[in-house]
Amino acid sequence: MNQPPPPPLQSAIVFGAGSWGTALAALLHERGLQVQFWGRDGALMREIHETRRNSRYLAGLHLPVGIAATSDLRALTAADMLVFVVPSKGIRETAQLVAGSGLHKQAKVVVSCAKGIELHTGKRMSEILAEYLPGTAPAVLTGPNHAEEVSQRLATAAVVACADETVARDVQTCFTLPWFRSYTSDDVTGVEWAGAMKNPYAIAAGIALGLHLGDNAIAALVTRALAEMVRLVVRMGGKAESCFGLGGVGDLIGTCYSEHSRNHRVGKLLGEGMSLADIIASTRMVAEGVLNTASLFEAAQAHQVRTPLLAEINAILHQGKPAREAMHALLSRDPRAEMDGGR
Repeated sequence: MNQPPPPPLQSAIVFGAGSWGTALAALLHERGLQVQFWGRDGALMREIHETRRNSRYLAGLHLPVGIAATSDLRALTAADMLVFVVPSKGIRETAQLVAGSGLHKQAKVVVSCAKGIELHTGKRMSEILAEYLPGTAPAVLTGPNHAEEVSQRLATAAVVACADETVARDVQTCFTLPWFRSYTSDDVTGVEWAGAMKNPYAIAAGIALGLHLGDNAIAALVTRALAEMVRLVVRMGGKAESCFGLGGVGDLIGTCYSEHSRNHRVGKLLGEGMSLADIIASTRMVAEGVLNTASLFEAAQAHQVRTPLLAEINAILHQGKPAREAMHALLSRDPRAEMDGGR
C-alpha cells in the first residue's frame, strides 16, 4: 500500500482529552507529527502521562510515549497546528485560555473538531476560534468518525474544510493514513452546520428504536432529517452539496445507526422511558445533540426555516413532551409533496 507524502505541518497540540481527542492524538503521532496533548483535568492527564491510557474515555487505546500529555498550558511549546476537540459548549472558554497562553501566535492553522452551534449567538465553532486566535487559518475536520473505531485503525473517511485551498490540502495530508482517508472542501459553513444538525436527528433515531417503531420509521426519519438539514444549511449560507457528503449524510447515517453514538444512545434511553436528567447523570460522555437542539431550533425559527422534526426533538428535550406523543405528531401532520423545496 502506498505511503502518503510527509506532512507539511510538523507539530500539533490536541486540546481536549475525551475519546475523540485521544484518538486524534494517536492518529497524528502515527502520521509522524510531534504531538502534545492537553486536557483540563489534572488527574486524568497525569494518568495518561503515567499509564499511556485514557481509562475514562477510551480505555482500549495505548498512547505512544512520544505524545506529551499535560493539563498545564505553560508546559506546552509552540506548534504548527492547534486541534480543538472539546465539546461545543466549552469551545469559547478553551479558546480564551489558549489565546491567553499565546500559543496561537506561531501556529499556522487552527482545526475545529467540535460539532455544534453556539446558543443565542448562532456562531459556528470555527467562528468562535477565529475571534480569539487571529492570524491562524481556521479549518474544520468532520465526518462519520467514531473514536472507538478510529482507535482500532478501522477504515474511516473524513472531510477537511477550509476557505484556503492550500491550507485545506496541508491539513488533509496530516489526517491521511492508509486506513484514514480525508477529502477537502471549501464550504466551511455548510459542513459545520450539517455536522451540528446530525446530532439531534441521531437522538430522534434512537427514540424511534427505543419505542420499537421499526426500521421503516427510522429510515423515513433519517430521510426527512436530511431534507431539513439541506433547508437550514442553505439558508445559513452553506452549499446543498455539502449535505450529501461525508460531513452531511455520511455523518447523519453513521450517527443515527451506530451503537457508538452518544446521541443515539440518549435517544434510545428516552424512548425506553428514562428521563433526560437521569440519562445525563449516568454518563460522563457529552451528547452534543441535547444542547445543540436548542441552538439549532432557535436558528431555524429566527430564519423561518421549516424543521418539524427538529421542533419535536426540541419539545422532547427541552419542553418535557413525551417521546411517543412527539412521534405521533410528526406522523399526523398534513400531507404534502415530498420535494416541495419550501422553507
